[in-house]
Amino acid sequence: MERLCVILLLVSKTFIANAQFNGFNCDANFHSRFPAERDISVYCGVQTITLKINFCPVLFSGYTDTDLALNGRHGDAHCRGFINNNTFPTVVLFSISLNTLESCGNSLVVSTAHGPNAYGNLSLVQIGNIAGYIDTPDPPTVISYLPGLLYKFSCSYPLEYLVNNTQLASSAAAISVKDSNGTFVSTLNLLLYNDSSYIQNLAIPMSGLTLKTRVFAAVKATNLDRRWNVLMDYCYTTPSGNPNDELRYDLFFGCDKDPQTTVFENGKSQMGRFSFEVFRFVKHKNQKMSTVFLHCVTKLCRSDDCPMLLPICGKRKKRDVSERSGGASDNAVITAGPIITRSDETPGNISQLAQLNGPPFKMNSVTSALISAIAILAVMSMCFFILSMSLLRGKQTPATSLSGSHNPAFS
Repeated sequence: MERLCVILLLVSKTFIANAQFNGFNCDANFHSRFPAERDISVYCGVQTITLKINFCPVLFSGYTDTDLALNGRHGDAHCRGFINNNTFPTVVLFSISLNTLESCGNSLVVSTAHGPNAYGNLSLVQIGNIAGYIDTPDPPTVISYLPGLLYKFSCSYPLEYLVNNTQLASSAAAISVKDSNGTFVSTLNLLLYNDSSYIQNLAIPMSGLTLKTRVFAAVKATNLDRRWNVLMDYCYTTPSGNPNDELRYDLFFGCDKDPQTTVFENGKSQMGRFSFEVFRFVKHKNQKMSTVFLHCVTKLCRSDDCPMLLPICGKRKKRDVSERSGGASDNAVITAGPIITRSDETPGNISQLAQLNGPPFKMNSVTSALISAIAILAVMSMCFFILSMSLLRGKQTPATSLSGSHNPAFS
């Protein structure tokens, strides 16, 4: 009877475990445990970083694949993985493209180490370390009986490799346009250039661009006839390749324009052109380099209608042709980047260099006023001191003459 009870107990445990792993390639004998460090595999590829997580311990812990997300971005579907049930055990796959270095909150930290450079010689080499984590969401309650899962990962690449493989990255968008002759599809591209000639593509050095370097951008369209032009509604930047990043900085939007941004051409031809000075995002304050991605919301418009779609700055009302059919296409978002920028020196280093090698020190108006005020206070203090000493001596003079008079009693 006791043996029968033991057998029934074992069978019931096996049944419960198998029911928990139902539909997935999991073994209850090996995977009825909480996750461990060995459950994540990291592959640092030439174009993407691939992460594989053993899904069976995740199931055993009471979670599903939708509970796993990159860097706590549980509300973003792009930051979740997908199940691969064709392997044993079942895994959850995450893929991170090197063209979007900070997508879903992944961090890029640049450091310097000794190693072989591009020519095979030993020298100081800058290393870009891409790091992040995969976790489960915190419950909305005060306590929880489920363990919180956390998987950390990192990949290191020579910074020169990252820059060379991402400096010309550009997304393309296909726009479908209807006109009287039917429907045609045009492709939009956002490209970056070194100068106003718009001939040489932007070249980013291994150490990154210095701040305030002017970059020239162009939105180009293909498969268009002369009746259609390119119209940039607005362009903005983000620290990641995600156009929906919550942190963004607008370069131009309607009549509002960044002071360092110049729009050369918009709505007048089949190319929109502008330039801006590169900067760094403050969130990268602890890093030597910052990544900037450029996004433009663009549409196609009839050459006759484009001027009517542009904002009339200085007036409240904006002309619109939305009621006219065929006036413009739908919007498309195109992206280029990353533009990697660097800070040359810290303020402390700059001041030291100025003292050692710079020209003679020149005072500005604020410094001159401050020194003048200090000098005036010093003179007033000295005058006050002299006046006080004079008054003090004046009070002591009668006492001195009285003590020096002759006393007849001592004669």
